[in-house]
Amino acid sequence: MRPRLREASHDASFGCLTEIGRIVVQLRAAWPAVKIVLRGDSGFCRNELMSWCESHGVDFVFGMARNQRLRKIIGQQMHEATQQWTRTGKPARVFTEFEYRTKKTKKSGWDCARRVVAKAEHIDGKENPRFVVTSLTPAEWAAQTLYEQLYCERGDMENRIKEQFSLFADRVSAETMRANQMRLYLSAMAYILVSGLRRLGLKTTGLAQAQVSTIRTKLLKMGALIRVTVRKVWVSMASSYPWQDLYQQVWTNLSS
Repeated sequence: MRPRLREASHDASFGCLTEIGRIVVQLRAAWPAVKIVLRGDSGFCRNELMSWCESHGVDFVFGMARNQRLRKIIGQQMHEATQQWTRTGKPARVFTEFEYRTKKTKKSGWDCARRVVAKAEHIDGKENPRFVVTSLTPAEWAAQTLYEQLYCERGDMENRIKEQFSLFADRVSAETMRANQMRLYLSAMAYILVSGLRRLGLKTTGLAQAQVSTIRTKLLKMGALIRVTVRKVWVSMASSYPWQDLYQQVWTNLSS
């Protein structure tokens, strides 16, 4: 996990290649045979990043921004989805895939053709086409499965990022970028600790699937009297604390 701030004048993917390269090296040092799949939204759909993945044995699946050329390619599937919606009145999806390469050679242009999976969808009386580009083969992931089960799971990842807001990750009101970056690092470290607490300490409890904000409020945010002696630190909690049994269960889980 490496949260980084960027200035508004930079592209959404600015600096990601350096960070991803560092993370991949660390992962392979610990697990040499591990399969790595990089997943991200259209902000990371950049030729430089995809080419790096292809040359380093890292698979990827990235969202793609829509354009008229892509829309024209899936015209038949879009028509089928519209007909289904007209008959049933319910959202209709038709999946397809094709080889695609950007026409122009520029900073964001592709240097080779790549597999693109498309979802031709019609909902609420309007078209909603979506596209993803991937290095994964049809034998590994069929088009619909790749989109619905692999790419769309990105939404859960975004929920984990949003959880950090309750740990003040959005508090970037300092004057300098360095100070704000330090705040973000501290928030990320706090999230990792609370996530570990949820995974290990809260298993088999009512908060095993709780959001970070709930864990912080019910388990950590409490009044207590702290006394420090030569050999011990005493934490005396109020007898009216309503989550005593849960607190004891967490202590038992972490101690076992």
